[in-house]
Amino acid sequence: MQSRTCLVTGAGRGIGRAVALRLSGAGHRVALTARDERALNAVAAELPGAALVVPADITEPGSVDRVVDRIEQHWGPVEVLVANAGAGSSAPLARTGDEDWQRMLDLNLTAPFRCLRRTLPAMTANGWGRVVVVASTAARVGEPYIAAYTASKHGVLGLVRAAASEVVRKGVTVNAVCPGYVDTPMTEATIATICAHTGRDPDSVRKTLADKQPLGRLIDPDEVAVAVLSFVDNPAITGQALNIDGGGVQS
Repeated sequence: MQSRTCLVTGAGRGIGRAVALRLSGAGHRVALTARDERALNAVAAELPGAALVVPADITEPGSVDRVVDRIEQHWGPVEVLVANAGAGSSAPLARTGDEDWQRMLDLNLTAPFRCLRRTLPAMTANGWGRVVVVASTAARVGEPYIAAYTASKHGVLGLVRAAASEVVRKGVTVNAVCPGYVDTPMTEATIATICAHTGRDPDSVRKTLADKQPLGRLIDPDEVAVAVLSFVDNPAITGQALNIDGGGVQS
């Protein structure tokens, strides 16, 4: 495949970092965005190919437009979008406040929507594009105490399917990966929250989360990145959601 211009959101750590490394290793130009400029610079220094650091909080109105404007000024239109930025929250539904609910929707659903809205026109005009959204197994099944997170991830999977249907004849594919518990800072934050509420020790909580995957361990970020790259390479797959959870959700 020829070198493409890529944008990875939430690229400063975890899955985003792993995806950026895989894309760069495959010969693509990779623009990195997240709020933490220092983390982005560290990832950029690891990439073997061209990198562009564009710090931003993509939940802010207009920020996605500014990020893509800067990429276009340097390299031209975004050809591969990996909408990875996301966060979780945990609380019983009855104790989930409006602010927490909105925060989950803003980052996990509205931000990917804005990224697609901004990048799809150039992809369809050029007759080639790839979009991969990092969703979650929470987009496929419901679990207790993560109502806001689950709703946002179910929503983004609907967005993926609708967008894929719109652009299927225009050389653009739109897909999602649905990881289980991945060995990332986000999972570490989940472990810390559970420990704070239950008094359990971190090792036992980590084992509980690992055991949710029939594989018996946390998923490695690079295992998600490999799946993302497979969607970039294959023009015949669109509107799909691939579970990466060691067999926990079979579909």
